[in-house]
Amino acid sequence: MDVVGEFHKEKKLFLVYHHPKYHPVPQIQRPSSSGEKSINKQPIFLCPNARSNLAEAKSRRDSPYFYEDNFPLISSPEYLFSRKSYYNHSVLPLFWCNNKEFDADDGGCRACKYHDFGSGYYFCNLCDKKYHRECVQSPLKIKHPYHPAHALQLHGGYYSLNCIFCGTSVSRLAYYCSICEVCMHPICAMKPIPFIIYQTKMHDHPLTFFHRKASLTCNVCGLLRKLYPTYICAECNFVAHNDCMNFPRIIKISRHPHRIFHTSSLPSGEWSCGVCRKNIDGDYGAYTCDKCCDYVVHSICALGKYEWDGKDLENVSEEDDITPDVGPFDMISEGKILHFLHVHHLYLQVSIAYDENKFCQACILPIFEGNFYSCIECDFILHETCAKSHRKIQHALHPHLLTLKLMSLYESNLLMCDACGRFSGGFVYACDLEECHFNLDILCASISEPLDYQDHQHPLFDICFICITLPSIISYKHDKHVLKAMLEKPESRESWCEVCEHYLRDIDTCVVYGCDECCTTFHVECLFGHDPYVRFGQQCEVDGTKFQVLRKSNTSRPFCNSCKQRCQHKIFKRHNFIACSVRCVLRNL
Repeated sequence: MDVVGEFHKEKKLFLVYHHPKYHPVPQIQRPSSSGEKSINKQPIFLCPNARSNLAEAKSRRDSPYFYEDNFPLISSPEYLFSRKSYYNHSVLPLFWCNNKEFDADDGGCRACKYHDFGSGYYFCNLCDKKYHRECVQSPLKIKHPYHPAHALQLHGGYYSLNCIFCGTSVSRLAYYCSICEVCMHPICAMKPIPFIIYQTKMHDHPLTFFHRKASLTCNVCGLLRKLYPTYICAECNFVAHNDCMNFPRIIKISRHPHRIFHTSSLPSGEWSCGVCRKNIDGDYGAYTCDKCCDYVVHSICALGKYEWDGKDLENVSEEDDITPDVGPFDMISEGKILHFLHVHHLYLQVSIAYDENKFCQACILPIFEGNFYSCIECDFILHETCAKSHRKIQHALHPHLLTLKLMSLYESNLLMCDACGRFSGGFVYACDLEECHFNLDILCASISEPLDYQDHQHPLFDICFICITLPSIISYKHDKHVLKAMLEKPESRESWCEVCEHYLRDIDTCVVYGCDECCTTFHVECLFGHDPYVRFGQQCEVDGTKFQVLRKSNTSRPFCNSCKQRCQHKIFKRHNFIACSVRCVLRNL
């Protein structure tokens, strides 16, 4: 029977991880003062990167590996140093390494990808990487008080789960229960567990660890999560999950302009979450706004990675939340402006007859209707609404401020929008934090909550960013009337497109364009192409790949060398290679 790592009670009211034979592991003996080399009888642990080879090695009789008390060890140190093999990944203790010297910026522990500091570190000469002591010494199986129903098995795969101890994402080496689908970092699995916790942010009394899994609803998050460790206060009948006890009291989220505060309960009435729009039980904790009496958010929803920037604003001045609203242009005179992304003056003009060669430099769409600003010294044009776009915005899709940029000013002059997945060469809102790499084209950035789409009777409904950002009306050179965007179910579309002459039902989008007077209908891509926000005549570069965007000839439609379909709208040319979209260019590199 395998010997597994277990937890035992200590005098200081802690449950502490213990293995009867190998925890803690003594340090390697040093040479004696007489000059004689002492024989090292301690086990040499394998590098966690070699764990994936153990199954094969264990099945071979001549393998230098074996399992002793459920640990992967090397039976003969002499074998380790006498042969060079891919399997001979030993790890040496880093006696000089401490928490202060361990730099998490290089990726943290190579095994678990977890940045939290452990109690010691090992180093693998072959991998040239550091590893938590807990990850190196982790047995293949462990019994943990946070998940007493089943033993946790050590796995080396990738997961889409969060650690039930710390609440952060789990990847690579982790303890996993396939029955309950719960995960733990090895370093979290071996941390001492206190019986009693004092001074939590969400409760004034000490909280006691509750061993038995039960149907207890957490007073902080309002959720019933049977698989998560729980602490209770018998005096107040208060229950809190381990990862909820230290929720921040004051935060700022991307979905709301003001700070929100955690409250233990809500006044009687019906409440709806400002993020997920589902009902909120007022008997449990939630986040509210003291300036907007009707704004409430589930605790879990408020702390989502797309809503919260991770900052606890308790004891932080509210003045720090205010971002100066600097206008996008200076008003020179009536109808004359100087935009911060253009060097010349722009003049306000009234909409003229449709000209497919005139398009907005911000959204790259043609000037269909409305007023626009134009430069008399170059071909720079902006829709009046695009010209008024703020320099900095807070958007619901990202927790940090976004800054307006013109992509043509940068070497990599095309970016993919993270909302709609389309490439854009116009104005883009980008996160200034280098690690985020988050971008929104100017049309997706203009979408806010609550959503009111055209004449739809409900303020919110299921529609993607590709469809919601399409203009409500457009002009088409072969139709004397304007074309209107229409929402139709695929099964009701028996008409065909006037451009490609295929049925409308052969597309995924729910939006088509049509003219009621002429009884004509069109696919969206047949009017705009695959990349509507990439300009004609633009010299583009994406990830170091350069290509040119050309207008389709009126007399011919060349075949795309990638997808073998005819180029319907724009031609993307790289040397002698012809493509119908940016993706077709990149697909054949």
